[in-house]
Amino acid sequence: MKIRAAILEQSGLPAPYAQSKPLRIAEIDLAAPSQGEVLVKVMAAGLCHSDLSVIDGNRPRPLPMVLGHEAAGVVEALGPGVDDLVVGDHVVFVFVPSCGSCECCSDGRPALCVPGAAANGAGVLLSGERRLSEQAHDLNHHLGVSAFAEYATVSRKSLVKIDRSLPFEHAALFGCAVLTGVGAVFNGANVSPGDKVAVIGLGGVGMAALLGAKAAGAEQIVAVDLSRDKLDLALSMGATDVFLAGTDGVAEAIKTATHGGVDHAIELAGSVHALQLGYQIAKRGGQLTTGGLPAPTAVFPIPAVNLVAEEKTVRGSYLGSCVPARDIPRFVRMYQRGILPVDRLLSEIMPLISINAGFDKLRQGTLLRGVVTMGR
Repeated sequence: MKIRAAILEQSGLPAPYAQSKPLRIAEIDLAAPSQGEVLVKVMAAGLCHSDLSVIDGNRPRPLPMVLGHEAAGVVEALGPGVDDLVVGDHVVFVFVPSCGSCECCSDGRPALCVPGAAANGAGVLLSGERRLSEQAHDLNHHLGVSAFAEYATVSRKSLVKIDRSLPFEHAALFGCAVLTGVGAVFNGANVSPGDKVAVIGLGGVGMAALLGAKAAGAEQIVAVDLSRDKLDLALSMGATDVFLAGTDGVAEAIKTATHGGVDHAIELAGSVHALQLGYQIAKRGGQLTTGGLPAPTAVFPIPAVNLVAEEKTVRGSYLGSCVPARDIPRFVRMYQRGILPVDRLLSEIMPLISINAGFDKLRQGTLLRGVVTMGR
């Protein structure tokens, strides 16, 4: 079938993207779902820094590629072997397909699925195939999803069914911002009621983590960012203390305000400087959890003696260390009960044709979470 989609052919074009137009909107071909695959009509797709890092070249991916990995839509058709969904079901896309049988999946850690990671790196679906093409030339899939398009053919294992009452523009955010941010709180850091938590980096994922920390019952929630506007927003969303990153003495100021440091520092800026700050402000015996993705060449130096002497823990959290089939419905129920106001993450809804300008806003830090819809 013919669909419209946003194609990235070259990374590293100069900003502003509204002028250089790294994403080209074009009509392409989408193949029907094969064994174990599903055709989904994409209703809303979020603009995320993981997409931006491919556009600016910080995270190389095989090109040309249809970008987009955080989305929600409606099941349109089922491939052979898919018997647990029906046409009309509402679904959220998950950007790591889990095979269900590798060692990591068997250990209950589908975010670390080995075949899923290999497929994502190669720009293919979990089957190893591509379903996107333009003029008979294959196009690569972004993280098994490629949601900046009117329709997507994906592995069944890239989808989680959701309640049909959830607005699509909110549902889309559960596929990355909420999974990664809230998951980092509940699954990565295992925040408990009464804990002191710092969230470093207040993009869509960081703000989701802040909401998660509040929902988890954290006693003190410290928000850290380079933007004063985001710090003001953080206060309105549950932060008890805010600090401007990059200022002299900020680590000591946070440790003073938290009486020795936080139980959990959660880094979601994707920056080595943010990682270092998180390590510094974790209390003796505290934990640094990172869900940010710096450039692949970035190195995080840890003072080894201090690591031992203060018994600190450093751990990564990919996809919020989530089991999506369990956690997305759980987080949706928290949203529906008013415990997790995910709708507050949404800054703007825009048409697909405005996507380049939307990534300019994301790059400038003026867009918390923008969502594109596929209407013409």
